[in-house]
Amino acid sequence: MPGESPGAFELRGDLTVAGQTVPLRLGGRAWGELNAARDNAVLVCHHYTGTMRAAGEQPDGTPGWWDALIGPGRALDTDRFYVACLNTPGNVQVRDPEVVTTGPATIHPDGHPWGERFPAWTMADLHAAQCGLLRALHAPRWHAVVGPSFGGMQALQWAARTPALAPRVAAVVSSPVAGPVLRGVFGPLLHAAAQGEPDAALHETLRLITFFGLGADGVDLLFRDTDVDAYLRTRTATADLRHVLDIGRAVQTHDLLEVAPLDDLCRRWREQGTRLLSVNVRGDQFFPAAEMRDFAAQTQAAGVAHTHLEFDSPRGHLGGLADTAAFEDALRELLGTAPMPPVLDAAEVRHV
Repeated sequence: MPGESPGAFELRGDLTVAGQTVPLRLGGRAWGELNAARDNAVLVCHHYTGTMRAAGEQPDGTPGWWDALIGPGRALDTDRFYVACLNTPGNVQVRDPEVVTTGPATIHPDGHPWGERFPAWTMADLHAAQCGLLRALHAPRWHAVVGPSFGGMQALQWAARTPALAPRVAAVVSSPVAGPVLRGVFGPLLHAAAQGEPDAALHETLRLITFFGLGADGVDLLFRDTDVDAYLRTRTATADLRHVLDIGRAVQTHDLLEVAPLDDLCRRWREQGTRLLSVNVRGDQFFPAAEMRDFAAQTQAAGVAHTHLEFDSPRGHLGGLADTAAFEDALRELLGTAPMPPVLDAAEVRHV
C-alpha cells in the first residue's frame, strides 16, 4: 500500500493472467506528497532493465535513471506532484535485494520458484496491475503517465485503454507498436543469445541489450577506454536470465491498434482532451523514429493534441535516459497544460 510521504512502498494483490491467479508483490518508490484532492499523482514507468529507482541515488552511488527530471523545481516537480514508480512483473533486477517483483525467479505460494509455471503476461495485464496502484492511492486518475522505452509503451497503453484516467501521456524513445526490429530482429537474437549455460547466457543477453541500447557510436563513446565485459559483469550481479526473457517477450505484445482501431483511439482522445507527447532519438536501434513520427502525423491529422519531437544523441536509444534536456521543456509544458474535463464512459469504469 503506498504511503503518504516519499519513500519505498509495496503493492500486493492478485492478478488473473491467462486464467491463472498470480499473487503479485511489486515494489515502488514515491517522491512528493498527494494533495487533498489526490489528483496530482504522476506514474513514471521504467525501461526494460530499469527499476523503481527513477530518482535519488542508486546503490552504486549514481543517480536514478531519470533523476534529472524528478525533484523540486524539475519537470516532474515533487513540490507539486506525487511521483510514483512501480516495478513491473518479471523485473530484470530481481536479484537486487531491494527490488520487489514477481516473476519466474521468485517464489510461488508452494515454496518453490515459479519457473516456467509463471504465466505469459501481456501489456494488458501490466496495465491492470498498475490500475491497482491507482486504486490503492484512492486517486480519481493520474495527472500524467510518462516513461522511456518499455516505460513509454506502458504510458501509451494507459492512453489507449483508459484515456479518462491518463489525460496526459509522454512516451520517450518508444513506439505505438512492437515493430519489425523488436519482433523480427531483437527477439530472435535475444533467444539465440540465451542458449547455453545460464550465467554465460545472461552475460550475452545483456551484451545484446547494451548494443541495441547504445548503437555503435554509443558503445564507442562509453567503452573506448574501458572493458565492456567488466561493465556487463556488474549488470549480471543483480539480473536473472529468466526475467530478461520474460520482459523481452512481454514487450512484443505491445500494439495500440490491437487495443482499438486508430479511428477509435483518436475519437476517444479528442473526446477526453488527451494530450500526447512523443519523443524519439534519430538512429535509435530499438525504435525507429519513423514508427512514432508516422503515428503522430496520423493522430495530429485526426485532431488529437499530439506533440512529437526528435533529436540526435551519440548514446542512441539511451539518449532517452541520458539526454533529458532535449525534451525537458516539452515535458514541463505537457504537465502544466490543463486537459479538457474527462468524460468517463461505462466501459472504462468497468475496466478499472
